[in-house]
Amino acid sequence: MGNKIRITAGAIEADAELNNTRTAQEIWEALPIRSRINLWGDEIYFSIPLRLKLEAGQEVVSIGDLGYWPEGNAFCIFYGLTPVSQRDEIRPASPVTVFGKVIGDATIFKKVATGTEINIRSRE
Repeated sequence: MGNKIRITAGAIEADAELNNTRTAQEIWEALPIRSRINLWGDEIYFSIPLRLKLEAGQEVVSIGDLGYWPEGNAFCIFYGLTPVSQRDEIRPASPVTVFGKVIGDATIFKKVATGTEINIRSRE
């Protein structure tokens, strides 16, 4: 793991650590990022100003994973089941590049509403 980021969504704050993928590096270099949240089940997603290719795409992710969804140019935060989850598997709409992980309890994002402003910045 490597660079750390701070995610602020309304009153919710969490730190995350990026992995060593090319996607993580591209997102790191694009910081800070500001957008508005969309929800899809227990997943936050929002468009970011990058167009990246799928890198080691995953159809199943874990709670707390940060994913890049190429079809929507979107940064995703997974904190529970999505509408296409099977049993207890967390499934994105289509494969994502996992590029990091929330440090601590990602279920705090259950308190965030659609349209909330989200800010992603480096954490020194």
